[in-house]
Amino acid sequence: MAFATRDDLRNVAIVAHVDHGKTTLVDAMLRQTNSFDAHADVDDRVMDSNDLEREKGITILAKNTAISYEGVHAKNGPITINVVDTPGHADFGGEVERALSMVDGVVLLVDSSEGPLPQTRFVLRKALEAKHPVILAVNKTDRPDARIPEVVGEAQDLLLGLASDLSEEHPDLDVDAVLNVPVVYLSGRAGASSLTEPENGTLPDGDTLEALFGVILEQVPAPTYDDEHPLQAHVTNLDSSPFLGRIALLRVHHGEIRKGETVAWVRQDGSVQNVRITELMLTKALSRYNAEKAGPGDIVAIAGIEDITIGETIADAEDVRPLPMIEIDDPAISMTIGSNTSPLVGKVKGHKLTARMVKDRLDRELIGNVSLKVVDVGRPDAWEVQGRGELALSILVENMRREGFELTVGKPQVVTKEVNGKTHEPFEHLTIDTPEEHLGAITQLIAARKGRMDGMTNNGTGWVRMEFIIPARGLIGFRSEFMTTTRGTGIANAISHGYDEWAGPIVTRNNGSIVADRAGVVTPFSMINLQERMTFFVNPTEEVYEGMVIGENSRSEDMDVNITKEKKLTNMRAASSDSFESMTPPRQLSLEECLEFAREDECVEVTPEVIRIRKVELDAGARARSTSKNKQR
Repeated sequence: MAFATRDDLRNVAIVAHVDHGKTTLVDAMLRQTNSFDAHADVDDRVMDSNDLEREKGITILAKNTAISYEGVHAKNGPITINVVDTPGHADFGGEVERALSMVDGVVLLVDSSEGPLPQTRFVLRKALEAKHPVILAVNKTDRPDARIPEVVGEAQDLLLGLASDLSEEHPDLDVDAVLNVPVVYLSGRAGASSLTEPENGTLPDGDTLEALFGVILEQVPAPTYDDEHPLQAHVTNLDSSPFLGRIALLRVHHGEIRKGETVAWVRQDGSVQNVRITELMLTKALSRYNAEKAGPGDIVAIAGIEDITIGETIADAEDVRPLPMIEIDDPAISMTIGSNTSPLVGKVKGHKLTARMVKDRLDRELIGNVSLKVVDVGRPDAWEVQGRGELALSILVENMRREGFELTVGKPQVVTKEVNGKTHEPFEHLTIDTPEEHLGAITQLIAARKGRMDGMTNNGTGWVRMEFIIPARGLIGFRSEFMTTTRGTGIANAISHGYDEWAGPIVTRNNGSIVADRAGVVTPFSMINLQERMTFFVNPTEEVYEGMVIGENSRSEDMDVNITKEKKLTNMRAASSDSFESMTPPRQLSLEECLEFAREDECVEVTPEVIRIRKVELDAGARARSTSKNKQR
């Protein structure tokens, strides 16, 4: 056994909270290393290639790019730096766990004003558990409200706290190395970096990213391997091509993988099958190119294995040595997803309507999304889908909607556990940044959702940071109410805090629903007469059906109304005409807002053209009988 090192290669992940500048920094790294062709027309945030990522401004899928660095720190020739851009939202934690299995070090990016936030803690904990060296990068130093020294101190406190927490679970963790992390000061948008601390609100004194590249090459270890070890590679991600079929992304740990060779494929159940590598590709910038072979440390894409999934191993056909499966945290939120059962189903040709199509699509999602689970609920047309959070599940529904599916989606619920005969539910660690004047209103809002304050900090800037421990179900529907309370200025972020005993009933919505009592078309006449008592979600001339939720009541109970009533026409001349100018415009709810608004007896009808809220039981008489039975109990 003789260990060797590949000095021409580094594998690094950029981890950070949502909107702290990961993808923008990768843009600057690609541009400064001339990774794009001279004639290429490149958009901003090129790594956010998914339509939803561009619309929402967040990274959802972990993606890798390869940078060929030939700067002043590459003394012995070009060095390939494989950079993995990871999601910052804890709901997509499965992507982070997979990304960290591909790399040997992480760059922790922290906003110079906001400092470390809950998702920063989440991804950093995962990196320390994997024993990866950490580089602290303070980004956006030119923000007017930057507070660079305080943010560096907060990040070091976070590292200290995580190191002490993990030292019991991982006795071999080098706490001194964790605390002595190098600090780089950045402006990803300006492409500037420095090792010396700039003044608050100013750019770093270096006008390139050479300082960052230097620290990466110095701190992130080059891949090491046993030159006598047979092939051993881990499947960390999946892709697809219309020409090649399923593509598996691998991190090669030992040995060489070659195009056209026969290898052993170790499946999840432990069975071994010999397969042939039909295509082998390496990455340059954002594109892949064909290669004949790849060695230890390389991140490669292979084709030719139709059913390969994440976590499986590619090994030498003569000497099979499987790698351990990638461990993923358990899901905390679930929702029921099934085929559309509303009276308006199939109004548009070409939509995907059948339960078989829905089940096939959910099964395909499980292949590439290891943090999801699909549970049979005993019905042929609906399934319970479990995930990390409400956002991750709504992203899945939104993708299916755009693919032409018509769905019925239930209200998000929490995944409970039985511990010593008692029901336990997931709790979240919620961090809120808000102007001081909203302090009392937010505290009252959180208290109604069974949250308890865990800490409060006032930096003297007019803003307050509050930390709460709150049941995960208390956060369902919280965001829209929170944004209304803070007039759009507040920032709320949450991360899993583990399981604890059931906190009791939570009332998350005080207002009742307005429900259509018959099928028909919405008329302006009926809306004008009803608008003083309610807020509408539907437009005039829109088709409705019995049991469809058409608005929000100003009172706590539900109300059935006739929204299709027309004005009686006579041959008598009217003293005044209808004034449609006084009609209040209806609220247009997004998919996330519909899922937040729905109560336990309601669900969301999702189609490519329109999203509606409806009662699970459409018949008004059946609903009334069910309500009276519940009262008698």
